[in-house]
Amino acid sequence: MSLSEQTKKLTEDFISSQSAENQGIIQGAFTTINATDFGANALREGDQAKSFQLPNNKGGMTALADLLAQGPIVISFYRGGWCPYCNLEFKALNDILPTINELGANLVGISPELPDNSMSTAEKHQLKFEVLSDIGNVIAREYGVVMDVPASMRPLYLQWGLDVPAANGDDTWELPIPATYVIDGDGQVVFAYVNKNYTERSEPSEIVRALKSI
Repeated sequence: MSLSEQTKKLTEDFISSQSAENQGIIQGAFTTINATDFGANALREGDQAKSFQLPNNKGGMTALADLLAQGPIVISFYRGGWCPYCNLEFKALNDILPTINELGANLVGISPELPDNSMSTAEKHQLKFEVLSDIGNVIAREYGVVMDVPASMRPLYLQWGLDVPAANGDDTWELPIPATYVIDGDGQVVFAYVNKNYTERSEPSEIVRALKSI
């Protein structure tokens, strides 16, 4: 089953499990998101990647410059380890990590979660790649991939046990738009997937295809 098929099934199963009232709120929130310009200024193919140095899940720091010194890099901006769509995507990325490495590239995930939460995400899902903490969505903002959880959805998130401010250590409901970038060794974006509909993700095969084109 492709990643898109998995996320589609997850959406269908989740929405069908909700009350009619909640379904209406969810659909209304998606309408709100679709009407925004979230991601309009995101980095695209041909742009130069923005540099960063962020805490990793191993207690150290990871810099884009150091990664690029080793070759191409795949960056996945994700909402958090609490997001079931992100977890499906991370499993898919973990599965193709050997192929990514064989093509001379590295992979990192970036989220606004606190370092301890990023570490828990990596351990829980047995991730073999680094996950970095972008506190306050500073780097996500530079990449143009920041969005807000609609106000109508926030009570539902809390009802579902998804306390975004607590996970991120701030008082906002800002999250990165799920985005995937493939960056060549010179720091140029050769593939960009940015989708404010957080239930949809790039297919792993697209990432592999982009790496093979470098």
